[in-house]
Amino acid sequence: MNYCSHCASPVTLRVPDGDNRERHVCDHCGQIHYQNPRIIAGCLPVHGDRVLLCRRAIEPRYGYWTLPAGFMENGESTEAAALRETLEETCAVVELRKLYTQTSILHVNQVQLIYLADLPKAEFGSSNETLESRLFSEDEIPWDQLAFTTIRNALRYYFADRAAAQPVFPLRHITLTPEQDELVLIN
Repeated sequence: MNYCSHCASPVTLRVPDGDNRERHVCDHCGQIHYQNPRIIAGCLPVHGDRVLLCRRAIEPRYGYWTLPAGFMENGESTEAAALRETLEETCAVVELRKLYTQTSILHVNQVQLIYLADLPKAEFGSSNETLESRLFSEDEIPWDQLAFTTIRNALRYYFADRAAAQPVFPLRHITLTPEQDELVLIN
């Protein structure tokens, strides 16, 4: 950041009085510009024993498979963002069950929230953001063609939780660092 979005004057990177982190501070008006993580919300839609994935028509990871998810907009809840992104990317109407994975992606300053969701009807499609959408059984998942580690982790947790004698789907808190190409399943 070079200039203040409040008054257009130059900013400097320094620790403001009473703070403990460097921030961009306007040298003219004193405005402190905080930079915070971006929230990504999405769904893991389930229809019977299959999950709905979509193939990306946008970068990053064009052509790779993912769960429907995207950046939250101002003025919406995380639940509304997950429902909107699912509808936008797969043309599917889902019913949220519960928050399932919460991943802090440290190296890109993002937090991803994936909700477990029911897809009551096998009705879905594609959009300008997706090349196609498709239901996959566990043995059909294109593991080597998944767009993101976070998606791979959510799917692995889901299939492991579903396989339990008494299926339980606990909220999973995950921290992903830049060194991790694949995250080992943790509780």
